[in-house]
Amino acid sequence: MTTDNINAPEKTLPEFKAALHAKCPKCHTGNMFANSMYGFSGQKMYTNCPYCNFQFEVEPGYFYVAMFVSYGMNIIEMLTFAIGTFMLTHSESPWLYVGILFAVTFILSPFNYRYSRIMLLYWLTPNLHFDPERAKKPWAER
Repeated sequence: MTTDNINAPEKTLPEFKAALHAKCPKCHTGNMFANSMYGFSGQKMYTNCPYCNFQFEVEPGYFYVAMFVSYGMNIIEMLTFAIGTFMLTHSESPWLYVGILFAVTFILSPFNYRYSRIMLLYWLTPNLHFDPERAKKPWAER
């Protein structure tokens, strides 16, 4: 565990900014992921928040629901790029669309993986809210 997310914050992040930076939904301080979104090592999500020790997987199989969120994100992205491709090229070739949509799906899959889990934790889980008490002091110092 690194010490960069153990130090007490001067000020906690607002909810949208904390979600954008993949911070813990309980304390808005600790990182949810151990590495960057795009890289050769794959994405590794912490089991617990390194700052407040909140367990991210609320119940067994919790992140299976994130697959549905990711699917919805993928559909929106594909529709957007298909319409954009048509508006720019006016092509009727199905291979152009298949190639572009395959590339978009492949390139955005790490983004979808990460932000589907973040959206699930921040906005789609009832009774999971920011706790200012958790943000005051690291779990190791309690």
